[in-house]
Amino acid sequence: MKRLKWPSWLPIDPYILLLLGTVGLAALWPARGTAADVASGASTGAIALLFFLYGARLSTREALDGLRHWRLHVTVLACTFVVFPLLGLAARGLEPVFLTHSLYTGLLFLTLVPSTVQSSIAFTSMARGNVPAAICAGSFSSLAGIVITPLLAATLLGSAGGGFSTDSILKIVLQLLVPFVAGQVLRRWIGEFIARHKKVLGLVDRGSILLVVYTAFSEGMVQGIWHQVSPVRLAGLLAVEAVLLAVMLALTWYGSKALRFSREDRIAIQFAGSKKSLASGLPMASVLFGAQASLAVLPLMLFHQMQLMVCAVIAKRRSQDPESQDPEPDLTPVPAEESRTAVGTGTRSG
Repeated sequence: MKRLKWPSWLPIDPYILLLLGTVGLAALWPARGTAADVASGASTGAIALLFFLYGARLSTREALDGLRHWRLHVTVLACTFVVFPLLGLAARGLEPVFLTHSLYTGLLFLTLVPSTVQSSIAFTSMARGNVPAAICAGSFSSLAGIVITPLLAATLLGSAGGGFSTDSILKIVLQLLVPFVAGQVLRRWIGEFIARHKKVLGLVDRGSILLVVYTAFSEGMVQGIWHQVSPVRLAGLLAVEAVLLAVMLALTWYGSKALRFSREDRIAIQFAGSKKSLASGLPMASVLFGAQASLAVLPLMLFHQMQLMVCAVIAKRRSQDPESQDPEPDLTPVPAEESRTAVGTGTRSG
């Protein structure tokens, strides 16, 4: 018998199932009293560990090398931290007909978080785009988001984000920025260890996020905020997010064409500039929103799965475009010095 597989056009991320299971666990057995205090402390530590590992993984040399393609990175950053937030602000007109105030706040927060790294690289590679550019663009976005996302949230969300005081900013610095910088400083000593145990530490990453989700949704259950969300409102949220994703996919593709980027660069811009990071957004929401984090991250969780499904279909089609097919190989001998010079330029071959 053949083993059953998910359709290639419907890539349900197994991690999303774990996230949904964690939400279900929080709904059935939310942490209360002492257990809630323990979960909150563990969640705080998990967030700090998560950003420490981010800092330890990011190669400073690779990031500096990637600056040579600055036009592409500026374009991706502009899409992530300018165009997305502007669309989020424009969606304010949908409140309260399509979205409640809480869901709109979560939608606006979703537009402020950085881009993804892993999935942007994977889809860019699948579509035969500029993979080195996607790696650098995703890394730059994640790094910039540690500073830009809280600042944008403080400016655009105001009191909806739990109130941004000096204590809030200090908490952000201590839980996000300080661990990241510490990871960068220690990278020269622990970088090889991180590389050797990449899979195990990846499980630590994901486990930390699950803990953050459980803590946030437990607080939401205890406070009864889930009674504010109805199936009709969720359907409205999904419709709004579908339009948001479609607009960003079109803008990144045709906008980069208007800016005269190559096809490979346009692919990297589309996948890095139209997506939002669940891994970065969840911990940030926990810090910024506190007890209201469960509703704040719901739009991000739904958008994350939607972008994976849609981008997988687009990447597959891009790989089948006539333009993406490799030309006949040039069998003319290349001088040794010229061959060595070509190495490391970041030009895609094959």
